[in-house]
Amino acid sequence: MSSAPFHLAFPVRDLDEARRFYGKVLGCEEGRSTDHWIDFSLFGNQIVTHLCNTGGQSTSSDVDGHGVPIPHFGVVLAMDAFDLLADRVRAAGIKFELEPQIRFQGQPGEQATMFFKDPSGNALEFKAFADMGQLFAK
Repeated sequence: MSSAPFHLAFPVRDLDEARRFYGKVLGCEEGRSTDHWIDFSLFGNQIVTHLCNTGGQSTSSDVDGHGVPIPHFGVVLAMDAFDLLADRVRAAGIKFELEPQIRFQGQPGEQATMFFKDPSGNALEFKAFADMGQLFAK
């Protein structure tokens, strides 16, 4: 299975804050920008932060006994990249909504997962699989 990079545009309250979080904390390379939006490469995927004054509504959903923020987005990483990102997030003093942990342990789809929010309140989830073949396991 080959995959194409995804594109996601989402609102932020402050572009300088977004630049620091996505660029410095998460290590995303910055692409094009204007005074209203910034492109970033999130592990090879194009995300675009758009300056907006609207606040998104969120809720949560139960997954493996934990309430996870809805909506959210993120990337499936290799296990070593997952661990490095978790260390970067911790070092930046970002609060985890769900601490890095293994979900569905011993079951199909076993995965490492973590949730945290950007400064604008957008929820992010990053995952990793010891066996990438488990990504869509039933």
